[in-house]
Amino acid sequence: MQAAAVTSQPHLSAAHPNEFDLKRIERALQDRVRYRYVTPTIVGVSGGYRIQAPCCSRNIDPEGGIVDVALMLLDGLHGEWRLFFKDHQRQSWELHSAYSRLKELLDYLNADPERMFWQ
Repeated sequence: MQAAAVTSQPHLSAAHPNEFDLKRIERALQDRVRYRYVTPTIVGVSGGYRIQAPCCSRNIDPEGGIVDVALMLLDGLHGEWRLFFKDHQRQSWELHSAYSRLKELLDYLNADPERMFWQ
């Protein structure tokens, strides 16, 4: 899917963020393939969740600070979860893919076959 910058958040669900899904995401991330030794933080944002983690690889932050990993937003109008990656050069979120269920999004994020998220 072609990347598109996040410019606004229309049609977001008022049901997100919520404590149930925060815990669900936290548990799911324990099964990720990359950077299993860092503890990610899940932050509730309007209409979804942002994942941050320490940058142990030093690829993004040479000092190993906290970096953005992924942004997950629910598009209530289309009933789909949208997964964004951070373009760290431009400091912008770019659309990566869309999923009908949060579990499908988390499965992809955990595998991260293209190394777009866990850098």
